Formats: sequence, C-alpha cells, structure tokens
Amino acid sequence: MLWKFSKRFQFAADRFIPTSFVFCVMLTFIVCILALVLTGIGALDLVKYWYDGLWSMLTFAFQMTIMVVITSAVAKAPVMERLLSKIAKAPKTPKQAYLVLIVVTCIAAYINWAFATILAPILSMYLSKNVKGCHFPFMVAVGYACMLLIQPICPSISVVALLASPDHFLVDKIGVIPVSETALNPVGLVTVGALFVTTVLIAVFMNPSKEEVIEFTGEIHSNAAANVVENKTAADRMNNSRILMGILVLAGIVYIIMHFIGGGSLTLNLVIFIFLVLAMLLYKTPIAFVNAIQENMSLATQVMIQFPFYGGIMGIMASSGLTQVLADGLIGIANGRTIYMFSYLSASIVNLFVPSQGGQWIVQGPVLTQAAQALNAHIPTIATSFMLGDEATNLLQPLYIIPALALVKMELKDAWGMMAFIWFGWFIVTMISLLILPGIFF
Repeated sequence: MLWKFSKRFQFAADRFIPTSFVFCVMLTFIVCILALVLTGIGALDLVKYWYDGLWSMLTFAFQMTIMVVITSAVAKAPVMERLLSKIAKAPKTPKQAYLVLIVVTCIAAYINWAFATILAPILSMYLSKNVKGCHFPFMVAVGYACMLLIQPICPSISVVALLASPDHFLVDKIGVIPVSETALNPVGLVTVGALFVTTVLIAVFMNPSKEEVIEFTGEIHSNAAANVVENKTAADRMNNSRILMGILVLAGIVYIIMHFIGGGSLTLNLVIFIFLVLAMLLYKTPIAFVNAIQENMSLATQVMIQFPFYGGIMGIMASSGLTQVLADGLIGIANGRTIYMFSYLSASIVNLFVPSQGGQWIVQGPVLTQAAQALNAHIPTIATSFMLGDEATNLLQPLYIIPALALVKMELKDAWGMMAFIWFGWFIVTMISLLILPGIFF
C-alpha cells in the first residue's frame, strides 16, 4: 500500500521535475512573479535585487564547495570505504539494509551534515551491491532524509550556534539562548524521535515488486592513492612525503585542541578545517591528498553554479519585502497555541526559495520572535519549529542533495518523488507534534 501511494509522488516527479538547475531557475521566476503581485515592486528593481543577491552568497558558496569536496574525499578514502564495505555486509535482507543505512547516516549527520550527505549514497551503493532487492533510488532518498532528520538537534546547526553567540543580531530582543534550550529542546527531541520512527516505518514497509526494484549496477571507485610514482627524484620524494603531511596534520590537531580549550565554538570554518585535517591524515602523502581532492571536484560543480542563483532568489525575497509578506500572512492567523505550527509552516515555505538556514533566519527570525513575544510563546521552541520546517522542505528543493546525486550519477527526478513522499509523512507527524507538545512541556 505504501509503495503504491509513494508511486503517485514519483509519477509527478517523472513528469514535472526538471534538472536541479532548471528547478532553481523556475523558482527564481516564481519568486519574481510573487514579488510583483504581492509587494508592488517594479520589474527593474527586481532585476537589481536579483543581481545584488547573486553575489551575496559567494563566501558561503565557497565554504559549501570546499566542504563538499573535502568531506567527499574523507567519505571515499580507502579506510572509510573498507569500513563501509564491512558494515554493508552485515544486513541480509532489504529491510535490514534500510535500517543499517538509517542508523549509520543519523550518526554521521550528527557529526556533520555534509559528511553524511556524501557518506549515505556511498553506503547505499555497497548495501545495494551486497543485498539483493534494495531499491537504490529509494535508498538515496532515505539516506538524504536521515541527514536532514538529525539537524534540528545538532549543536553545530546554524540557528543553534547563532542564538548561542553573545553578539547575534537579535540579542537585544531575546538575549543569548544556550544550546541546551535549542538543540536539546524537549519538543525538538521528541519530534525528531517521532520522525525517526516514521522514517524507519516508511523504509521497512515500502515493498516494491521485484519487477520495479532498481538496483545499483555501477562501479564503486575509491580515492585510492593513485598516480603515486616511485621516489626517483627529489620532487617525487617531496610529493610522496609522509613527513610533510604529518607536520601539517600535527599543526592542525594542535590548533583544534587549543581552540576548544580556549572556549571556542564549532563554527562552519572549523568544521571544514577538522575535515581538512582528517583528509590529510587519511591520505598520508601530498600527492594522494591532491589526487583525492581533484577526483571529487566535479561533485561541487552544481553547488558552485546554483548557490549564486539561490543567492539571487534570497536577494529578491529580502529586498522586495516578499519574505515579510509571506511570513506575516501565516503568522497573522496564529495564536499562542498554534504559533509553533505556523512557524514551522512559514519556515517550510520560505525555505523553498531561500535554502540557507542562516540566511533564512536573518530575514525571518525578527518576524517570528516578534510574533512569539506578542503571543507570549516559548522562543527556543519557536526556533526549533523553524528548524524543523527548514530542514523538512530540503526534501522538496534539491540544493543540498545535488552532490549525492552527482556521486551516484542520478537525476533529480529519479529520487524526488520518494523524497516528497517522505516529506509528506514528516509533515503530518510534525504538525501534530507542534500542536500538542509545546502545551505539555511549556
């Protein structure tokens, strides 16, 4: 029954979902039309806002690009792939394979979302190779969903880290909110637990017929230390020097330790740096490290191309006032009991057009906190509701799954319908949760 129902979503994806870049362009047109209709902004002004926005995310785009490349290199390192290969040999049935995928991806996602985004499809490839009957596109969708699932309770997620900072832009209105009240918010923990169970049930009880199962048939290539030449010259010896890499790794470890001893937080740059040090450690020599990075550069192509366009969408949304209009429209019909549910809904809608949690909170956070204070609502739970909505609709807009799809050579339409089906299940569970739980805990 679940499989037949899910195929309705996949049917729509096959017919109407284009490639991810065209999807991005279509969202741009939709935002422009909404801005023209709802805000009264002129078309020439929209063009200017779009152009300004294109360059507003260059720093973040580079951070995401290098994170995707480095975490991909780590996930595909020979040591990691041997570990994943062993893990993939444990399950004997498709249901067991889905459970292994869910558990391993959730653990990886708590460490880092980009790492989990790349690790999940690699593990899916091994599982599909070892366990017959696994529907590979569905495995990719489930792995991606599990990465998103864990984010609202991660201490390093953008909004959690931002609100815990003593100088965040809303500190004068809501003060500093510690991680214990956001990432460990009981409403968030219970809701994520319910979503985890929902995802497991969907994965276990989805039973496509043998004729409909699509297994992974490609080859799995690890980033082995290829192209390492013999130490015939001084240049060769430097290229293959473990001492040089050892010094860099040692210096990196020393800095990381000093950073945390000194009370530093887990910033995005530090996360990237940790994986950079780990990649150098795993590949051991400069030439092997460079080869691994080069092999994974193609995975970041779509990120480099599309992030500026999403920045253009963000520029239109923020400068035209469309974000405020959409958020106000939803929040305006809320009350003290339903504000959390409407925070989730507003974040879900805005995230379709502004798929950057930090950027979205900048334009939407003031509206949500103002409404929360007016309705005497619990602000940390408002933030949790926002994060739940932001992460859930990443199943509908494709930006963050692009590297995973590139890794397994899949088109967006191959997995989008199944992602949308998972989102549908999450939506029902989360709406019920946010309507009931805040009244129990606060």
